[in-house]
Amino acid sequence: MNATEAHLHPFTSGRRGAALRGDVWLGFTPAQSGGLVLDFHSRVEGMYGAITRQLLVGLMTAAGVEHGTLEVHDSGAYPFLLRARLESLLVRVTGQADLRLSPEASLGEPLTAPQRNRPRRSRLYLPGNESKYMLNAALHGADAVILDLEDSVAVSAKADARAVVRHALFHLDWKNCERMVRINQGALGLEDLAYLHDAPLHLVLVPKVESAAELRAVDAALGERAVLLMPIIESAKGVMHVMEIAAASPRIVALTLGLEDLTADLGVQKTSAGRETSWACSQVIFAAKALGLQAIDSVYGDIDDDAGLRASVQRAKAIGFEGKGCVHPRQIPIVHEEFAPSAAQVQRACAIAVAFEEAQKQGLGVVSLGSKMIDPPVVKRALKTVSAALEAGLLASDWRSE
Repeated sequence: MNATEAHLHPFTSGRRGAALRGDVWLGFTPAQSGGLVLDFHSRVEGMYGAITRQLLVGLMTAAGVEHGTLEVHDSGAYPFLLRARLESLLVRVTGQADLRLSPEASLGEPLTAPQRNRPRRSRLYLPGNESKYMLNAALHGADAVILDLEDSVAVSAKADARAVVRHALFHLDWKNCERMVRINQGALGLEDLAYLHDAPLHLVLVPKVESAAELRAVDAALGERAVLLMPIIESAKGVMHVMEIAAASPRIVALTLGLEDLTADLGVQKTSAGRETSWACSQVIFAAKALGLQAIDSVYGDIDDDAGLRASVQRAKAIGFEGKGCVHPRQIPIVHEEFAPSAAQVQRACAIAVAFEEAQKQGLGVVSLGSKMIDPPVVKRALKTVSAALEAGLLASDWRSE
């Protein structure tokens, strides 16, 4: 690469600051000759300075960058983050939009196949440019993690965030969490998908969807990849078109709402009671149920209001939602508790399930529990309750023998 190709101006990636920990800032000034100069500053020089220098110089050279000055301010970034920040830098330095650095070996198990009907009670949002929140996110036990490239990432940091998300998906141990990515809206979101074409993920959240055409564009961009979709309805137009949105792609497994954006679009104040968006919630729930999809509630923004969160989940469950977004790990246990069936509900559901199985064995078309006849919809609901109890760990797998 020569100076003309690099446009003779410095490129930067990452973050730095006196209070910052666990990140890295990189700046590259191209030159026509003189080789590769490393101006390296690290708070962990004694422990990792030499190996970090070797890693950075090796990756720069492998990418074909032979001349210029690489300035580094390392506050103890993990190797996967060093690779991510450097990858973001090199894409701009070289002008190669498809440049990707090989990821570090994964700490977890290989990606499992996506599952349409897995539990999605809780989904923990993680800002895409903040690796510190990702490191141990799976330990909190959410059903899913959402690596966010949209609202939680500043416009100036979008390119950096893509690289961080890509390397985090490859390297970190996500345990049993479903790996989700929220892309940006429109054309920028399609660029996100192109960048993450090789990243191991299960599901893409598509924000601010207002038409089926938007989902079809995302579907086409995914090509042959086995990736699921969850549209987010965040506007009056999206609510009015929710049925066609829900049916836009066979990849869609759930619908969810973004109530902050929706109330802003309506020009009303978002309240804890939610009367201002009750009709919109019902529209999303009915569309989801009509097409065999999950209906997932919006987030509850006040992380210090446990009672308010609990009441919000109770209201959501009562009208047909099956999950809720979480903006902080402390919300996850409350969400799981409230979406789980009560002990009394589980006990009755088990009794009905056993009665149903006995009726099936005897070839009977009618299910009875004691002296009462049980209608088919009640049986269906009981079987769902048993499944939910098993998923929540409230029933042992051999519960029939207890």
